[in-house]
Amino acid sequence: MAAAPKKTVAKESGQEKAGSPPELNKEQELKALRDMLLIRRFEEKAGQLYGMGAIGGFCHLYIGQEAVVVGMQMALKLGDQVITGYRDHGHMLACGMEAKGVMAELTGRRGGYSKGKGGSMHMFSMEKHFYGGHGIVGAQVSLGTGLAFANRYRGNDSVSVTYFGDGAANQGQVYESFNMAELWKLPVIYVIENNRYAMGTSVSRASAQQDFSKRGASFNIPGRQVDGMDVRAVKAAADEAVAWCRGGNGPIILEMQTYRYRGHSMSDPAKYRTREEVEKVRHDQDPIEQVRNRLLAAGTSEQDLKAIDAEVREIVNESADFAQHDPEPDPSELYTDVYR
Repeated sequence: MAAAPKKTVAKESGQEKAGSPPELNKEQELKALRDMLLIRRFEEKAGQLYGMGAIGGFCHLYIGQEAVVVGMQMALKLGDQVITGYRDHGHMLACGMEAKGVMAELTGRRGGYSKGKGGSMHMFSMEKHFYGGHGIVGAQVSLGTGLAFANRYRGNDSVSVTYFGDGAANQGQVYESFNMAELWKLPVIYVIENNRYAMGTSVSRASAQQDFSKRGASFNIPGRQVDGMDVRAVKAAADEAVAWCRGGNGPIILEMQTYRYRGHSMSDPAKYRTREEVEKVRHDQDPIEQVRNRLLAAGTSEQDLKAIDAEVREIVNESADFAQHDPEPDPSELYTDVYR
């Protein structure tokens, strides 16, 4: 594959282009709004079902981080792969997986994407090129690198988008993967979703190098910091990163500076931060409100925006109803898809 010009990505790690991110057209803004609303409403409903006891086990919500995966998906094409950790419902929905199947998996029903056996953290869809959902912190980074190796081996131009958090960024297998990815010029975008807290520990207390875009510097992997609360900035960075990888230049790191509004998981009361901190981010940076305000300023009516929200709520309510009434898996399902 011919190498793309080096100027397509800022070589200085952590450098962002000056000025505001490129504007989206109205159609893109509306799609971004709908996709982010679907994730937000789905996660809110999942939280409600968890509180009712309809969802068991672990459940990590993506509320607040919606712009990251929605903006990244806007730059991808059919055949590109996505893999992530256990805060994964938003990634599934953004990849086009049906809300009914995702919610049914959360409640352990046979209509779930893993036939009721995977739960919140372990869902897959070969059709949508979504490879999980992984419960082991940082393990998906090596797997995502492997997906990129397969693309290189097959000679296609597909890109592996590998998501992980600021906490996982300190795991050893991440750096082994970085080394191989750069050595073999693998087409992988490492998306570090820096939501400021690894479980209950702030970045400042857990990471010696808090600029995660520099984490690949010793491997000559370029990186940049991105406003992960602005879907426009995410898409712009994703467009450059995808072009970089498709051009045969190897891996790249995108540090998405984002924020989760809820605790690490449903069992986390999040007492390690103040309510004022959360409310300030909601007020000043909420990814959905940013798009909504731009659409209103551009002449979209309040009624049209309410109609989108109503449509999304109907989809989510139908998924919740399906997930509570779909039959549980037959006991024989325990022995299928099990390898030893």
